[in-house]
Amino acid sequence: MDLSSIKKADIGVAAYLLAAIVFFIIPIPSILLDIMLALNISMALIVLMDVLFVQEVLDLSNFPTLLLFTTIFRISLNVSSTRLILTTGDPGNVVETFGQFVGGGDLVIGAIVFIVLIIIQFMVINKGSERVAEVSARFTLDAMPGKQMAIDADLNTGAITDMEARERREKIQRESSFFGSMDGATKYVKGDATAGLIITVINLVGGSIMGVMRGGMEFADAIQQYGILTIGDGLVSQIPSLLISLSTGILVTKGSKEADFGDVMVKELFGIPKVLYIVGAVMIFLGLVTPLNPVLFGAFGGAFLITGRSMAKTIGEESIEEEVAAEESEAEEIRRPENVVSLLQVDPIELEFGYGIIPLADVNQGGDLLDRVVMIRRQIALELGTVVPIIRLRDNIQLNPNQYIIKIKGIQVTEGEILFDHYMAMNPGYVEEEITGIPTFEPSFHLPAIWITDSQRERAESLGYTVVDPPSIIATHLTEVIRSHISELLTRQDVQNLVNNLKETNPALVDELTPKLLGLGEIQKVLQNLLREGISIRDLLSIFEILADHAAVTRDTDVLTEYVRQGLKRSISSKYFVPNEVTSCITLDPKVEQDIMGSIKQTEQGAYLTLDPERIRAIMASLQEQIAKLEELGKMPIVVTSPIVRMYFKKMTEDYVKDLIVVSYNEVDSDVELQSVGMVTG
Repeated sequence: MDLSSIKKADIGVAAYLLAAIVFFIIPIPSILLDIMLALNISMALIVLMDVLFVQEVLDLSNFPTLLLFTTIFRISLNVSSTRLILTTGDPGNVVETFGQFVGGGDLVIGAIVFIVLIIIQFMVINKGSERVAEVSARFTLDAMPGKQMAIDADLNTGAITDMEARERREKIQRESSFFGSMDGATKYVKGDATAGLIITVINLVGGSIMGVMRGGMEFADAIQQYGILTIGDGLVSQIPSLLISLSTGILVTKGSKEADFGDVMVKELFGIPKVLYIVGAVMIFLGLVTPLNPVLFGAFGGAFLITGRSMAKTIGEESIEEEVAAEESEAEEIRRPENVVSLLQVDPIELEFGYGIIPLADVNQGGDLLDRVVMIRRQIALELGTVVPIIRLRDNIQLNPNQYIIKIKGIQVTEGEILFDHYMAMNPGYVEEEITGIPTFEPSFHLPAIWITDSQRERAESLGYTVVDPPSIIATHLTEVIRSHISELLTRQDVQNLVNNLKETNPALVDELTPKLLGLGEIQKVLQNLLREGISIRDLLSIFEILADHAAVTRDTDVLTEYVRQGLKRSISSKYFVPNEVTSCITLDPKVEQDIMGSIKQTEQGAYLTLDPERIRAIMASLQEQIAKLEELGKMPIVVTSPIVRMYFKKMTEDYVKDLIVVSYNEVDSDVELQSVGMVTG
C-alpha cells in the first residue's frame, strides 16, 4: 500500500482507537495519563458544542460510532488510573485536582458530589435519552412508507425532479439508519455510567486495602487518601461522560431539523413580549410583597420588562420590513417584463380534470389516483421497456365538474366524463338480464356501458357485468392513451439514458454501434418504429446487437426496424400467437404483394409507395371485408405477409385500419401454426 495515500484523518482516528486498546494492557505514567484525561475532557466539550450548534441532525450521522469510540477511550483511561492508584498511589495531577478541588478536599463532600452526578446521569439524562432515541427510531421507521409515497406522488405530479426524488429517498434511508443506530448507541452511554460507578467502588475498597496492608497506613488515613483519589478519578471520568450523555440527549430531542439551535431556542423562549411583561411584573411583585430580596427580584423583573419592550419593538420592525419587502416584490414583479421562458415549457403528458374529480386525486380525501399514476409508469416500463415521462395532474375550473381531458405535448388528444359516486358496468356479451342505470360509453375502447349506484354494484357483479370504479376508468384511459402515443414521447434524451444504462454492462457493444455506425437520432427512429406497433424495447441488448450487425450495410431506419423485428420474433410470437395452437390469420394475394413491391420508390428521405389510389382503396376494401369475417368469429385480426412487403403494407393500412397487427413470416416462431382464413385481393 502507498503510505502517501493514507489520509491524516484516518491515521488520527486509528491512533485514538488503538491508544484505548493499548491503555488496557500497558501501564502508562501519570504525566501521559494527565494528557489523555485532558484530551478526553476536550473531546467531550467539542462533541457538546457540535451537537448544540449543528444545523441538521444528519450532519452528525456518525454520532453513534463516535459514542462508541469516546466510551471505550474513557473506560481505558479509567483502567489506567485505577492501575496507578492501586500500584503507586499517584494517578497524576488531573485526578488529584478533581479529588481535592472539585470534591473540596473532603471525602464526604466529594462522595456526595459524585453520587449526585451519577444520579443525574442515570435517572435524568440517560433514561430520557434512551427513551427518546427508542421512540424516534420507531416513529422514523413507521413513517418511511408514507414518506416514500409522498416522494413518488411529488415526482409524478412534476413537483420535484428525478434527482431531487433520489436525494430525498437517500435522506430518508440515512434518517432511518441514524435513529436506529442512536437507539442502540444510548446503551453505550448507560453502560459507561454503570461501569464508572463499579470502578469507583473497586478503587475505594482496593485502595484502602492496599494502603493498610502494604503501605502500613491507618485505616482512617487510607480511606481518606485513597477515597479522595478514587472520587477524583470518578469525577474526571464521569464529568466527560455526563457531557457526552447531555450531547446525546440534545441530539435526539432537537425538534428543528435545519436551523441554528441557539437562535431558534432564544426566539422561542423570549419571542412573546406579553409573556416577558407578565413574568417581569410577577418578579417585581414577589420582591416587594414577600421577604425575598427586593433588589435581586426587582432587577430581574425590570430586565424582563425591558427585554419584552425591546422584543415588541423588534417584532414590529420586522413586520413592517416584511410588508415593505412584499410590496416591493409585488411592484418589481409588475414592472418586470413577462417571463416567457416558463411559458415555453410543454408537459409531455397532462391529465386535467374538473373540480368534481379532485377528491380522486387528493390523498387527504382518500383518493388514490396519484398511486395509480405511479403504477401506470411502472406497468408501461415493464411492458414496453421505456420510461414514461412525468404525468402532470392539475385541476381545471373551465371543465365540467366530472369531465377530464388528456393532453400529449400540450394538445388535447381525448376526453372523458365520470360520475363520482357511481360505478361503470359493462356487459361482456353473455349477460342477458339488464340492470337499470345511466347509459354511457367506456372512454378507452368506446364500449357501451351504464352508470350504476353503489347499491347496485353487488347485483351487477353477480349477474356477470364487469364493474369498474371511477379511478380505474381514468387510469385505464390514461394507460391506453400513453401506450398509443409512447413512440412520440420517446425523446433523444430518453434514448441517451437507455444507451448510458446499457453501456454500464456492455460498453464494447455500445462503442461499436454509436456513434460509429448509427447516430442517436437513427437509433431513436428504430425504437420509435418498434414502440409504434407495441413491440417492447426492454431487451435493448438484443436490439443493439442486431443493429450493429446490419448498420454497416444500410442506415435506412425502416429496413433496420424490420431486421430488429425478425431478431425479436420470439417476443413478437409470444405477444400475438399461442404455441402449438392453430392461429387464424389473413394473408395477401401474391399479386397484391408483387404490385406493392413494384410501386416502391426509393429516395434520399426514404421509400414510399406510388400505387394508384384506386388500387389502394380496393385493397383496403378487401382487407376490411376479411377483418370483419374474423371479428364475427371472435378472432383478433392478424395479417401475415412476406418480410419485404410487411412495412409498406403496414404504412398503407395506417390511415384505414387503426392498430392493425401486421407481421411477416420471418417474425413467426417455428412452434406457431397458422391457418389462413382469408386473402386480401385488389
